[in-house]
Parts: sequence; C-alpha cells; structure tokens
Amino acid sequence: MLQESQVYNMITRQQFCYKNVLLPKWHDVWTRIQIRVNSSKLVRVTQVENEEKLKELEQFSIWNFFSSFLKEKLNDTYVNVGLYSTKTCLKVDIIEEDTQYSVTVTRRFDPKLFLVFFLGLMLFFCGDLLSRSQIFYYSTGMSVGIVASLLIIIFMLSKFMPKKSPIYIILVGGWSFSLYLIQLVFKNLQEIWKCYWQYLLSYILTVGFMSFAVCYKYGPLENERSINLLTWTLQLMGLCLMYSSIQIPHIALAIIIIALCTKNLEYPIQWLYITYRKMCKATEKTVSPRLLTEEEYRIQGEVETRKALEELREYCNSPDCSAWKTISRIQSPKRFADFVEGSFHLTPNEVSVHEQEYGLGSIIAQGESYEDTSSEEEDSHSQYPAITENNFRT
Repeated sequence: MLQESQVYNMITRQQFCYKNVLLPKWHDVWTRIQIRVNSSKLVRVTQVENEEKLKELEQFSIWNFFSSFLKEKLNDTYVNVGLYSTKTCLKVDIIEEDTQYSVTVTRRFDPKLFLVFFLGLMLFFCGDLLSRSQIFYYSTGMSVGIVASLLIIIFMLSKFMPKKSPIYIILVGGWSFSLYLIQLVFKNLQEIWKCYWQYLLSYILTVGFMSFAVCYKYGPLENERSINLLTWTLQLMGLCLMYSSIQIPHIALAIIIIALCTKNLEYPIQWLYITYRKMCKATEKTVSPRLLTEEEYRIQGEVETRKALEELREYCNSPDCSAWKTISRIQSPKRFADFVEGSFHLTPNEVSVHEQEYGLGSIIAQGESYEDTSSEEEDSHSQYPAITENNFRT
C-alpha cells in the first residue's frame, strides 16, 4: 500500500495499490494526484482498478500476452489518479536486470490544469473576436500544419484513391500510425530538441511556410455563416477545456453555467428592461402636454433667436465659411460685415415696422384697416349691378 509523500525504492517487480481516503474540497479544483515511477532502466507499468484486476494480470491469457508487447516502456512514468477514485493499483515489470526504481505518490496543485482552464475561458469569451482575427487564422493554420502534417498528407492522398480500393486499409493504418507518432513525439519532445534540434527547426520552418502559403491562398473567412460556425466551435472547445481542467465535476458544471449566463446576460436583462417599460407605460396615466403661456413663448423665442445668431456669427468667423462666396450672394455686404463684427441684426426701420405689425399699435391698425376694407366692399357691391347693366347695354 502506497502512502503520500513517501518514496518506495525497489529492485524487483512489484504490485502497488493506493487508497484515497481524503474527500476533495472546493479548493482542490486544480489539484492532481499522481503516482510516479522513476527507474534507472526501462520498465513496464500497468494500471488497474483494484486487487482483483491485479490477480487477473498474473493469469495467462492471449489478451494479456499481446497487451504486454503493446505497453510502452519508459524510464519515467506518471499515473494519474482521480480525486474521487477510492483505489488505484499498478504493476511494475522489470525488463532488464539490475534495474532500480522508485515509486512516490504526490498530491499538489497542477499549473497545467489552470492554464488549460484559462485557455478554455479565453476561447469561450473571445471566440467571436478570434474567428474574425487574421492573426488567429494564420497562426492556427500554421500550427495545425506543423502538428498534423502527416494527417494532412494522408487525407490528400485519400482524395486520389478509388473508392473501392484495398489501399484504404493502408490509409486507415496510416491515420492510426500518424496519431501514435504525434503522441510519441510530444512525449519525447525535449529529448528530440536536445539531440536533433537542427532537423526539428528546419521542419518547423518549412512546414510553417507551406501552411502559411496555403492559408494565404484561400484567405480568412468572409461568409458570416462560416464565421458563426467557427465561433460556436471555439466556444464549444472552450467549454470542453474548462470542464476537463477542473477536477470536481459539480464545480465544473457550475462554472460552465455561470459562464453561459455571463456570456448571454445582455439578452435576459434587455428582455426584463423591455417588460418593465411596457408595464410602466400600461400603469401610468396619460398626462396631456402643458401649453406655453404667451410670456414663456416670447422668452423662449428670444433665447433661441439669440442663440442661433451667435452660432451664425461663429460660423461666419470660422475657416469653414467662404467669405467671398457669401458676399457675392447677399445684397448688402456692409450690413453683413457689421453683423459679423457684433452689430445688431436689424435696422431701426425694420424694428419700427415689426412693432407696427406685431405690437399693440398694429392691432389697432389692423382693426381700422379691416373696417376700411369692409366699407369698400359694400360700396363695390352696390356699384356692381350698374356696371354690369352698362356693360350689357354696350
């Protein structure tokens, strides 16, 4: 039985079991339990669920025989244990003699889980911006080309093959081999960079340039539906990354629900605001607009007229106003120039005429003119028949 933070040094093949007795708390969202097997030479590590499965491994079977060859042999192996897993067992087989290995169990904060969660958060909230970004388009295209170049080559070859051809079996095996090769490269990327960094760098530059050329030929997405599909795909990938990076499932679901509500919070708030406005309009009483008094109307007219005249002066003094073009269109350029310099916009004669037409004297004058007009109309009506008879006689 393994205990946390203890080192077990072995030289023979052995079976181990770890029992998790601590219940996960809310602060263990990015905590990971790992069993590390570090050896001086290659060893084979097999993980099972309990002791019964270990006993089955000891029994001979064809499946166990073939799976022993398929198991990868490594010097340093990490076995991940779930926080809710009650028991995990493993078997360490020694390939060569004089092999020493150590087994340790650690429970610690994993920064990789936090980085994966942060990446998922960025993809979910910035998916609409990333789907329209040219930098994201070219960088993603180059990354996919570098990582999955073998898969792309096999996919292109499959287009030229006839549908009913036995070569498809080879292509399917090529897909599987490519995936296995990608996984193997990522596991040994550090060693490859140390020993073959020249070849790795030339591969990255060559395939990256070819991927950039292909992306440049087709160009970024312009169709709105294609952009929406890419946005939804990025957001779905972000939610999957967020869920996989959090070790406690119910906390992961709660964070995903909060993220969905936060992303679409504007729609329920807008709906509630529109409903509130409609309810207020239905309950409030219709109030008729208040009419201005004669004094308020006169004061408002004076204020707005003065404001408009000041704006006109500012425009005439600004560089936007063409002085010669304006002067050529008006009848009295001197009066216009005096107005721009600050003089009153009306002459004394216009002021007196305005007072006669709209002042108190104008009302009396309008009444007298109305009486004169009515008397003239009566005289014209009395003379109209005689004029008609004379015209008729002539």
